[in-house]
Amino acid sequence: MTYLAIKTIHVTCAVLSISFFMVRGVWMLFDPARLHRRWVRTVPHVIDTVLLTSALIMVYWSAQYPFVQPWLTAKVIALIVYIVLGSIALKRGRTETVRITAFIGAMLVFGYIVMVALTRQPLLFAPGS
Repeated sequence: MTYLAIKTIHVTCAVLSISFFMVRGVWMLFDPARLHRRWVRTVPHVIDTVLLTSALIMVYWSAQYPFVQPWLTAKVIALIVYIVLGSIALKRGRTETVRITAFIGAMLVFGYIVMVALTRQPLLFAPGS
């Protein structure tokens, strides 16, 4: 496979991941029982595994590594924040307000991850950028 093919898989999985996250967010608010279906709990893990695997392949092939490249470090840290907020939004939030706040936060962090990926700049609003 070529780098472009792996990147296409990565971007496709990112779109699928965030799309399904948004659907699950709506279900969390209006039809929480849907979140307990087996396929709803399984499919995101499959998509996210392919997403992470493709990311690791691209990192290896490009020889651009987190904790060496600031923009990749920012993406990794933001990914961890996104996972924590997503977990609070869909499972661990004790109140609807906490879940909605975490959901919105996760969406904003995902947007940050995409912007860092597109610009390769960890500080999107830094002076001189």
